[in-house]
Amino acid sequence: MKITRLLGAALLGAAAPAPTNAWAQAPGQPPMTAPGAPDEAQLKQAVEQRIGALQTKLAITQAQTSDWDAFAQAMRDNAASTNQLFQQRAQNAASMSAVDNMKSYAAIARSYADNTEKLATAFASLYAKLSPDEQKTADELFRQPPRPASRARR
Repeated sequence: MKITRLLGAALLGAAAPAPTNAWAQAPGQPPMTAPGAPDEAQLKQAVEQRIGALQTKLAITQAQTSDWDAFAQAMRDNAASTNQLFQQRAQNAASMSAVDNMKSYAAIARSYADNTEKLATAFASLYAKLSPDEQKTADELFRQPPRPASRARR
């Protein structure tokens, strides 16, 4: 998975709705990831970069800071909770039955939906305090589809 995919996910709130490609590991061992997959530090960095970029593009003012902070924290929380689910899934993948596999995906989908709702609620509060120009910028930013990973590396 590429960092750009994490950035697009962060915008939606889960920050990592795609698997982290972590492989099963022994307890107490640092997470092992597939080649090129972001580790927890990379995930956090990607989320923080996305938060910083959005804050700059939206020109968040001092008066908007508390609502912005709530939105940014929702992004961080969503990334952490979703990443945890993917790590659990990766740790159990080798022993999952087909039914367990489907249930695992269902749990991830429910978490993603719940996280997106939390993010939307936090953003609605912020959006209401944005100026018309800032709202226009937000509308444009959120309409843009994520760039494919192959283009993002250029």
